[in-house]
Amino acid sequence: MWGCIAIAVVALAIAVISAKAGIHARATQLMAIVAFGFALAALHANHAMSIRLPASLEGQDTRIRGRVVDLPDREARRVQFLIRVDDDASQTDALRGRLLRIAWYDGGQSRSPSVYAGSRWEFDARLRAPRGLRNPGWFDAERHALANRLAATGYVRNAASAREIAHPAGLQAWRADVASRIDAAIDAPVARFIRALALGDTRGLDDDDWATLRATGLTHLIAISGFHVGLVAGFFALLASLPWRLLPSLALRVPRPIAMAVAAVIGALLYTAVAGFALPTVRTTLMIAVVAAVRCARRAQSSFAALSLAVVAMVLVDPLSLLGAGFWLSVCGVAWLLWCLPNADGGVLRAFASAQAVATIGLLPLTVALFGQASLAGPVSNLVAIPWWSLVVVPLALIGTALDALHAGLGVRPWRIAGHAFDATWPAFVVIGDSPFAFAWLPEARWYALPFAAFAALWVLLPRGVPGKPLAMLLWLPLLWPARDLPPHGAFRIDVLDVGQGLSALVRTASHAVLFDMGPASHDGYDAGERAVVPALRALGVRALDVAIVSHADSDHAGGWNAVRNAMTIDDSHAPEGSPSPVASRCIAGRTWQRDGVRFRYLHPTEHFPYLGNDAGCVLRIDGAHGAALLTGDIGEVVERALVRRDPAALRADVVLVPHHGSEGSSDPAFIAATQARVALVATGAGNRFGHPRAEVVARWCRAGARVFDTAGGGALRVDVGLNGVNTAARRETHARLWDAARRSGRMAGLCYRRNDGPGPEE
Repeated sequence: MWGCIAIAVVALAIAVISAKAGIHARATQLMAIVAFGFALAALHANHAMSIRLPASLEGQDTRIRGRVVDLPDREARRVQFLIRVDDDASQTDALRGRLLRIAWYDGGQSRSPSVYAGSRWEFDARLRAPRGLRNPGWFDAERHALANRLAATGYVRNAASAREIAHPAGLQAWRADVASRIDAAIDAPVARFIRALALGDTRGLDDDDWATLRATGLTHLIAISGFHVGLVAGFFALLASLPWRLLPSLALRVPRPIAMAVAAVIGALLYTAVAGFALPTVRTTLMIAVVAAVRCARRAQSSFAALSLAVVAMVLVDPLSLLGAGFWLSVCGVAWLLWCLPNADGGVLRAFASAQAVATIGLLPLTVALFGQASLAGPVSNLVAIPWWSLVVVPLALIGTALDALHAGLGVRPWRIAGHAFDATWPAFVVIGDSPFAFAWLPEARWYALPFAAFAALWVLLPRGVPGKPLAMLLWLPLLWPARDLPPHGAFRIDVLDVGQGLSALVRTASHAVLFDMGPASHDGYDAGERAVVPALRALGVRALDVAIVSHADSDHAGGWNAVRNAMTIDDSHAPEGSPSPVASRCIAGRTWQRDGVRFRYLHPTEHFPYLGNDAGCVLRIDGAHGAALLTGDIGEVVERALVRRDPAALRADVVLVPHHGSEGSSDPAFIAATQARVALVATGAGNRFGHPRAEVVARWCRAGARVFDTAGGGALRVDVGLNGVNTAARRETHARLWDAARRSGRMAGLCYRRNDGPGPEE
């Protein structure tokens, strides 16, 4: 940290000296400014990393006292909330003043715990540093935690000892009260959208709502965003100008533009408070404040100069805002509009259509790179939604909120009218969103695809008459149609996805995709199929599955099955005889199929084998031209020994998915010896309560000569079996990040190392 401070101070000093030295020192000045920026960002990142929960407190029960700082998210059997720990000597030093995300499970009771925004609580919690899954795809939970300065996540322990020490109070409590009054005022499902538009409260929106918003490109409108803050600021500025229009003599005391600028900032601040100081609104308010300050200084500034000052202000206040997608979308969106539409004329409708076209083309590269999707219906949907929602629904919702702030109950009528206005358009958007042509998921592209596509967008948006626009559009191809780099004929690839304590493995050949298990799902609503497996499949360019295999019906393997089959086209599906999983056919020893020079064969269960859960699970052997792999599910030592006795040659494989996550009841020495594996893959969740993989199991595989990798330390694991042999890569190593939780804890993918006396487990 002190090194970053020193660099920042020196760089700033050089910049100041260079500025006084004149034009010949501009290069030095620029370099110093860049160095200062890097040092400042490093300082903030170092601080955000330093406030994370130390390893010594992980897994321990810690007494917490603090205030709930946001609206709790209530689910079927738990409530999640953010709490700011009290900054006093009674709290653990490492947690004082820190922000925590806590889950409180109902413990089988019929109602969720009574936690409300603005209340103060004291309870025991078991915490750990923020940790997320690492798969191909776009959302990085650890990056999100860093940007929001989240110190730890955890859950309430010994709920009987928890106590509320202060009733709800403050801004967050008021937001919660308004949300409940909106629900009471609008006796219809549309109330959830009015809450989102009026307060930024999106807790009521379900997965189908978000799917429709993504498909129609309307996500940016439904919650309080920078666009809405700008509308409110503009309204306040217009309102402030009225006295000057009625009494022009006021301009002799205070110029009207200055009064309008100050009013815009006040309006933006009030609206940001209503939204609970959400980051997108804070960013926009800061931008408005900078522009207002320039206006009050009475210095001539171009629009681009004002935008640049606003960006500098945002980055100086919070350099980690660069990690958020909202920052780039808002800044780039404004920049595109300023560059392409400096003097919009031809009427309101034409100007609005032109702005929509510019935003669509200009922001498409960022949207695809950040979210992996392109809304084909977005331009049309926004032509209707932006004027109707932003100029009718949102003002009515805000008028209701303002009246309710004056006196509880006064906002009922505006809220109801807003609900009717919203409901007039939403059913049509649902129909559009359900269309298969509404939007497209796009595979994860290479690093150079985004700059190429951005340059193409720049060229296409140049003035009419500029040549080469059709050719420039070819630069979109690396982003919109990236190379999938599939294995050649006779080779295959295995991607063991990071799904926590569970299993999901994708096997691909040149034209064939097989999914072996779909990850866990839990009673509290978490579904790895929806949150991890389906996004990873889309990022990998898998549009359909030829075969989906549910090895057995345990929730850590079959929990995500419903989400996967609802999201993907599946030609065939297999499960053991007697399994309750709804599939088309059964896996049985001896069943085979072949694609692209690769042979798939089941080794277990045998015919008439009773369904016994783990031990009845499907065991799949994959034979390519250059090697073999064995996917074992959760079989135990009894089945392993039976396989050794029945056909030991069939077990020999270069790559083995270690049975039952490396539990002590699996990986029999005879089974390990029969496989002669070069690579052993373990699917585990970080800090799982079972202690998987067991140290003695890892040691057995290492002593047999295998390199052992696990998803807890490496994220998604990729193994290519082809002409160049067996090549293994871990997502956390190929896509290393500063905020990587596994690297910080010292836990990496490889669990074996070699001494002079041979291989052994990593210490």
